[in-house]
Amino acid sequence: MNELNTQLSLVGKRILVGKPGLDGHDIGAKIIALTLRDAGAEVIYTGLRRTPEQIAQVAVDEGVDAVGLSILSGSHKELVADVMVHLRTMKAGNIKVFVGGTIPRADLALLREMGVAAVFTADMQLDAVICELARKLHGNFEGD
Repeated sequence: MNELNTQLSLVGKRILVGKPGLDGHDIGAKIIALTLRDAGAEVIYTGLRRTPEQIAQVAVDEGVDAVGLSILSGSHKELVADVMVHLRTMKAGNIKVFVGGTIPRADLALLREMGVAAVFTADMQLDAVICELARKLHGNFEGD
């Protein structure tokens, strides 16, 4: 990890990585989970094909700092909206939500309006993802 990533580590952070919906491709989610672990985070991986309600419930039960949703199916708008509703219903709207996967640039603004803290696409370097996550979780960025 570079110097900036070391300064903004994820040590002590609990992050849930979830695969909502019917998408069965989880290599990216597993790579992110391992990268988060290597950056010092405690990672909880829900496994494949979880409902938004299941993901929100695990997030609450585990007391996580953030939820990362890996979505490749094209149903990111609906799945993210459902996860956000369930988190708010469970009085956990303060948990930061991140989204990664196949996300069209045209949908980025809508996801941010929904309350998504950051969106990561396949063209991003893993160090950049970790650095951005650390900034968001430590409240060390513009607009926090």
